[in-house]
Amino acid sequence: MKKSVLLLLLLLVSANSFAHFMWVETAMTGKVNQKQEVKVYFGEYTYGMIEEVNGEAFNKMKKFTVWVVAPNGEKQQLEMKAGETFYSGYFTPKTNGTHTVVLNNNEIDVVDYTQYDFGIFKTHYHSVAKVEVGNKTTETAAINPEGLTIVDLTKKVHTEKGETVLKVLYKGQPVKEQEVTVFISDLWSKKVYTDEKGEIRFTLPWNTKYILEVTRKEEVPGSYNGQDYQFIWHCATYAIPLG
Repeated sequence: MKKSVLLLLLLLVSANSFAHFMWVETAMTGKVNQKQEVKVYFGEYTYGMIEEVNGEAFNKMKKFTVWVVAPNGEKQQLEMKAGETFYSGYFTPKTNGTHTVVLNNNEIDVVDYTQYDFGIFKTHYHSVAKVEVGNKTTETAAINPEGLTIVDLTKKVHTEKGETVLKVLYKGQPVKEQEVTVFISDLWSKKVYTDEKGEIRFTLPWNTKYILEVTRKEEVPGSYNGQDYQFIWHCATYAIPLG
């Protein structure tokens, strides 16, 4: 078993940027006029692989933006500063309601993974986090018309044993029968699939951090920064930090 895990880790390191994903993380609840920290990570969470900001892998992902969408739809871009293993920034909620933190990174150089039988592609990362202020819970904002996003439809703050309801959108439209992978630490994961409305429902069994990942190939060739690619690999993530 240990040899199998080691082999898998070595393969992940070999295909570093492809196996990893970006995610944005913050406390699930906040207070009006109280500053709240937002963090951006890059790695493979379930394997405990968190890249260092100054490392080669994370450095290739640094052209991301992070926004906060207020309950009334107003957007605020955050200034993100480098730490050791994450970027961090702050915002201060001004009203009660659901605030949506959105990371977007569509400026990543083309990667040639033909040696892994995956092809030549451009990556588009998108990530969402939800902050509840007060008790006026609504669904999170969806602001990725060029790719994938995960919308949280849950009517209350996430809790252990509580039901979570999410929707997957691709270019603004619900995606049925879409595979969604739920990760926690220590190599545990589970795959679930969206229904006809693009929604998934599941219970959070433990008081721990969950990260969900959705991926999709857009089979449209193009060129970015003078490099041709065969397709775009879209990846959307959503963090639920219970514990």
